[in-house]
Amino acid sequence: MLILARKINESIMIGDQVEISVIDIKGDQVRLGITAPRQVKVFRREVYRMIQEENLKAARAKPDLLPALLGPGSPRGESREPGAAKEGQAPPKGESKPAE
Repeated sequence: MLILARKINESIMIGDQVEISVIDIKGDQVRLGITAPRQVKVFRREVYRMIQEENLKAARAKPDLLPALLGPGSPRGESREPGAAKEGQAPPKGESKPAE
């Protein structure tokens, strides 16, 4: 681990495109400013860990649970539109079958 000392308005560079600046210091808290290209994702460590945990859960999910997760109204759910008739069924009472 590289350890650096910086003062307010001083920066460090990571590669050619990521700059981390010390914006403010109050007590035991340091405010940092991070300049990076949009494609470089920057997260607080606790948020990054939560994302990793959720990704692991998603990777372990059983594919047979997918229709239940999608629910009604989705392409793999029970019906495509509320009140829509399934293929081969008559439309609900009070509705006419669309012209083809």
